[in-house]
Amino acid sequence: MIAGKTVVYTSGTFDMLHANHIKMIEYARKLGDILIVGVNTDELVESYKSQPIIPFEERIALVKALKYPDIVIPQHSLNHADKVKKLNFDVFVVGDDWAGKYDYLKELGVDVVYFPYGSGVSSTSLKQRIYERYEKLQNEANSHFPQDADTGK
Repeated sequence: MIAGKTVVYTSGTFDMLHANHIKMIEYARKLGDILIVGVNTDELVESYKSQPIIPFEERIALVKALKYPDIVIPQHSLNHADKVKKLNFDVFVVGDDWAGKYDYLKELGVDVVYFPYGSGVSSTSLKQRIYERYEKLQNEANSHFPQDADTGK
């Protein structure tokens, strides 16, 4: 709490920004007076999953352009204990795909909310759909060319 105001912190990669990202950020906004959004750096993301499609500078610019956050900062670590002390946040919101991961923040007096994404859009599913569509288009394009009789290609 800062000056009697409830501070909410949420964070994520926000790769291929989509409706579920917006829903979580909007929900986090409603839980307090000040909303801080951390955007994972490319180096952080690469430490636990594949490289983001959208580079960090573009992802942070997109999140800054949203109407909900008061402050948008780079996030260099998934350990938020130091951020609780530095940012004085009272509530932490993260997608329910991380359920249980941040329960340690409760010991620091932080309310932890695992936002239910539900089914539908995710960056992973978007990447898969793009890949499948690309593969289909590539196969269709290749089918227009006769195969070489000698090589079968």
